[in-house]
Amino acid sequence: MPKARGRPGHNKGFLRRELLQLKVSAKAAQLEGGRNGGKGETLVSDDDLTSEVLSHCSSTSENASVPEEGNETIDEQVVQEKAEEKLKQCIDNTMDKSAKARQKALESLKLAFSSKILSAFLVERSVSLTDSLERCLKKGKGEEQALAAAVTTLLCIQLGSCQEAEDVFKTLKSILINIITDKSASLTARHSCADALGTCCYIAADEAEDLAACLACLESVFSASYIKGDGTVPSHNSQIHVLHCSALLSWSLLVTICPPSKIQRFLEIHMSKLPGLLCSDNVSLRIAAGEVIALLFELARKSDQDYFYEDTGQLCEKLKALATDCNKYRAKVDRRKQRSIFRDVLHSIEDEECPEEVVKFGIECLYIDGWVRRRAYDAFKDILGSGVRHHLQHNELLRDIFELGPPLVMDAATIKANKISRFEKHQYNSAVFKARTKARNKVRDKRADIL
Repeated sequence: MPKARGRPGHNKGFLRRELLQLKVSAKAAQLEGGRNGGKGETLVSDDDLTSEVLSHCSSTSENASVPEEGNETIDEQVVQEKAEEKLKQCIDNTMDKSAKARQKALESLKLAFSSKILSAFLVERSVSLTDSLERCLKKGKGEEQALAAAVTTLLCIQLGSCQEAEDVFKTLKSILINIITDKSASLTARHSCADALGTCCYIAADEAEDLAACLACLESVFSASYIKGDGTVPSHNSQIHVLHCSALLSWSLLVTICPPSKIQRFLEIHMSKLPGLLCSDNVSLRIAAGEVIALLFELARKSDQDYFYEDTGQLCEKLKALATDCNKYRAKVDRRKQRSIFRDVLHSIEDEECPEEVVKFGIECLYIDGWVRRRAYDAFKDILGSGVRHHLQHNELLRDIFELGPPLVMDAATIKANKISRFEKHQYNSAVFKARTKARNKVRDKRADIL
């Protein structure tokens, strides 16, 4: 049968008219029969017949429209139920005998947890999921352990500041520490567990002993990259450098929630050793060391405005060299990234000017105006990936950490009204480009006084 053409609903309208004509004809024949057979007692005109059938058809169509609206709600519920069933199946599959099936289930959970808000769903299943993750961390190998550690972090982010998140952290803390300090374990699993230990402790640690244990564990790992007592630089492969970098950044995240007395102790121990990491062969470790130095300076100045570091001059010389590094044996991308970061670090130490960054999500903005805030944002961005903006909009934990207030409830009209048009965006970009060009031309002009 050939496919019907025309506007949507055209065939429905045609059938409705046909039905209307048939009902009018039937009604007329019935009345005509009544006249001829003596059973019809009332005479009805053709206009009355038409109006009666029209009213009947219109009421039928109105009644039919109600289930259509109801069907939309039912469809949404069906989609939600199917999604929850898939998540339940993934949670069950984390206990599968096949390592490949467990790994696939963990990958699915990682994707779902990073892209959606599932707090209500996970609160009821936190115990069973924690048991599954514990088994994967204990009995799994390599990639499975790394995925289980990532899912553990995402689970704590989803649960937020509640008792369930604390229970997850307390149950898995010792296992994460054992994997991090186990030199025979996979390096992929170790650095993933280092990230997980720092972030989970930052979110869910409720006791000072837990915080101290996590700090000590991470400190014991990255301190292996410090220059030795005889002045020699430790030699490590790239994977060990990744582990030490993860441990250092996780340690610095936890330092931000320590009391001033602890920070003073960390300054005494580490400020003389961290500059040695600036000479590392690994660009990521060099950058991490620079960011941690700037973060410690910021924390020190918050607790003591007159804080003074004796070797500031020597430290600034190293930072200037890295901020202007043009060695050809280093990759161009690494040099560009390194120069940008160390310029910011240098300005922070010399001029006490912290780099500023604006993160836009929906109709809101997050202002990052310091190294402490930047470290927290980078930690969540690394684990959430592209889902960080969605979580900034709807996740109560992140909104509380970054002081964004409760999640905004907006309808489609409000979102559309606040959306910038393409023309307005073009005009704004043009103005910024002109201002930037003028500022650069002043410096490029040979007649300008360059100080």
